[in-house]
Amino acid sequence: MRPSRFARLLPMMDRLLSSASRYHALLLLFLVCCGVATIGAFAIRDLQTASREAQEVYAGSVHGLQRIGELQYDTQETRRATLYALTTSDSNLQVEYADQTRAADQHVKDGIAEYRRQAKQPAEIALAGRLARDWTNYLNVRDEILASILEGSTKEAVSLDLSGGVPAFELVRQDLNEVKRLYDADASQRLENLAVSWRRASWRLFGILGFTFLLSGTAVWAIQRSRMLSTIQLAKLQMEFVASVSHELRTPLAVISSAADNLADGLIAGKSTMRKYGGILQRQSRSMSHLIDDILLFASTEDGTKRYILQSLPVSAIVDSIVSVTEGVIRNSGFSLDQNIEPDLPLAIGDISGISQCLQNLIVNAIKYGGDDRRISLRAFAVPSHKGLEPEVRISVTDRGIGIDHSELPHIFDPFYRSPRVQAAQIHGTGLGLSLSKRIAEAMGGSLSVVSEISIGSTFTLHLNVAKGDDVEMAREVPELSPSSPS
Repeated sequence: MRPSRFARLLPMMDRLLSSASRYHALLLLFLVCCGVATIGAFAIRDLQTASREAQEVYAGSVHGLQRIGELQYDTQETRRATLYALTTSDSNLQVEYADQTRAADQHVKDGIAEYRRQAKQPAEIALAGRLARDWTNYLNVRDEILASILEGSTKEAVSLDLSGGVPAFELVRQDLNEVKRLYDADASQRLENLAVSWRRASWRLFGILGFTFLLSGTAVWAIQRSRMLSTIQLAKLQMEFVASVSHELRTPLAVISSAADNLADGLIAGKSTMRKYGGILQRQSRSMSHLIDDILLFASTEDGTKRYILQSLPVSAIVDSIVSVTEGVIRNSGFSLDQNIEPDLPLAIGDISGISQCLQNLIVNAIKYGGDDRRISLRAFAVPSHKGLEPEVRISVTDRGIGIDHSELPHIFDPFYRSPRVQAAQIHGTGLGLSLSKRIAEAMGGSLSVVSEISIGSTFTLHLNVAKGDDVEMAREVPELSPSSPS
């Protein structure tokens, strides 16, 4: 049975989640918030667009109704004043009504001109032109009617109104009704477009809510799975650590037990043989002691109970102390140590026991993974302040051994981590040394970095802050290193 697509994608997702888990689950929540905020911005934009369109439709409707109402009113006033002039025999009133109809006429002309300027559709433009023509024709007839009235020919004016004025005004009235119809159609279309826009915005809003729930659920699932993978990985590393520690303890215990049995059975005779077995017991007991010290030190750094006393330290004295402590293990392993110490280095801020422990781990690692080229380089140099960074004293340990793959560099400072290549080569270790060194460096306000290439070697660098101001106090005597030399 072929696995489902989800089952095939799950291992790849687990690798991604394992990588993301190192940067904390808040990263996933941050991405979710960014996604929701981005999509929410589009939803808000749609809602604002729909609201703006609604306001435009409302404003257009109010303005259009007002404009058409005023235009119809002014045309009726023009016609009404003309009819009043026809139905009165008072010459003074006739002149007054004639002035009224001409005043209303000017408002109609202005309204038609405004309508023509705002006409956009071809039907509106054509209707505006026809309305202007029909109104001009009516005004020509009305002017003749007013002239006849003012000359005293009322019957002729009535006859002229019936034959020409009424039909011409009817055409104007029909044009105004057509204007209103077109306006209603345009308003209906805009309302329909607005309804479509609101429906689209609503569907998008529902889609956003659904996507938000989906994204949130996926994020919660991813966070929980990431934590589960981290827990499984930690449990796996702890199991490997227990196995490594058991192996590291079993070897010296077996040697000590064998030596003790030989001593108890009287199989050892002579001072030279006794000294040989005494050296074996001493080395193996020291190896066990160092292993236990590493475990206890890791536990103290893990719960924060380990405290370091920071003081101003001469770098040359630090190097001399660490060289004196490690020269035995370097010599017994067949390695040589090259020193490159810059002169006149500034004082470094740190704890002498912490620096010693850190550099001891780095040198032991260089011996363990140094390969066939049995040379180790110890370099101390100063780096001035640059681009806002504080000045530093750096102490680096370089080997010319097997190196570290770039894919493993993000993991080498993790507790209990041991490279698959190292495990395959059966190089013993617990996976605590580099993690301890990094924690010690950071506890002293410094840091630990690494540069490595496969089959070329590795350089681990301890970064220490430079003493300045009141911190600069030349120590008369460098305190002895508390840890004993490594086995």
